[in-house]
Amino acid sequence: MEIGVIAGPDPQSMNLVFDFGAVLIEWQPARLVASHFPELATTPEATQQAVRSIFGHADWHDFDRGALSPDCVVQRTAQRLALQLDEVRRLVSGIGERLSPIQETIAVLSDLAQRRDQRGDVRLYYLSNMPAPYARTLEKKYAFLSWFDGGIFSGDVQRSKPDPAIYQLLQSRYALEPAQTLFVDDVQDNVDVACSLGWGGLRFVSALQLRSSLANLLPQL
Repeated sequence: MEIGVIAGPDPQSMNLVFDFGAVLIEWQPARLVASHFPELATTPEATQQAVRSIFGHADWHDFDRGALSPDCVVQRTAQRLALQLDEVRRLVSGIGERLSPIQETIAVLSDLAQRRDQRGDVRLYYLSNMPAPYARTLEKKYAFLSWFDGGIFSGDVQRSKPDPAIYQLLQSRYALEPAQTLFVDDVQDNVDVACSLGWGGLRFVSALQLRSSLANLLPQL
């Protein structure tokens, strides 16, 4: 499938919905594994297997959507993978502080916020799988979260992508018209769900690709 806008929204008035991890915020789980558990990162293949075992497991997904506490996901992960409990705790507790903005994408977001304030033809939202403790850290650390008109973190609503319910919750909470809404996410499955609900979808690859795609929908971006 060609990467690009799928079923793009009405260009006269747009709701832009952004994912956070690997779109606006750095998310490098392989680096986290190598830092905390170098014995699991001896080869690229071993590293990716460890990433899947920790962050791709149902326990982590439950943590994402607020169904497991940090202590519970630490204990389950350590026991399941025979890892040192204290090191898993350091991994989990430190992630929030290690999340940092992708400056190139933040620059695009800044331009969109200025356009919103000047022209009023675009509104900005977020829809992110993010455990509540990390979400609170981001809200305290980074001013760019105030640029959004609204949004949902999965840990706050006990739903997570790609469950259509979390998309529908955002849509109903902010009265979004599907035909005027574009969702930007780095995971194709998440984009596909948005499109199945009548939204437009863009799989994020880079800030340059994002700016180029949006420029086709928003003249003079």
